[in-house]
Amino acid sequence: MSTNNIAELDAQLNAQILQGDILGAFDRFYAEDVVMQENSLPVFEGKAFNRKREEEFVASIEQFHGAKILSAAVSGDVSFSEWEMDVTFKGGFHVVLAQVAVRRWKDGLVANERFYYSKG
Repeated sequence: MSTNNIAELDAQLNAQILQGDILGAFDRFYAEDVVMQENSLPVFEGKAFNRKREEEFVASIEQFHGAKILSAAVSGDVSFSEWEMDVTFKGGFHVVLAQVAVRRWKDGLVANERFYYSKG
């Protein structure tokens, strides 16, 4: 798969997330055997398991105030995007999250995704 195709797929995935369709984007763009990781925590394997984690994240949000991509790039089969999300979680905890998502693509789907962010 060419870098241009990965850039296009990544842009489509990001656009769907920005429209608030996080679970639909996950269903459409992630491989059955996807491996996901947050910072240096242990990996989470499989689409079904990771979808459940995505469902839990979405359910924890009381109000979604918006998101934006600050930068994005593609190198070979890897895409990078720097995100800022403004959310209020259930219980009233309001936060602006900043993270970088690194995705490795295979056969038009995300095979591996790792998020880098500060906990502080």
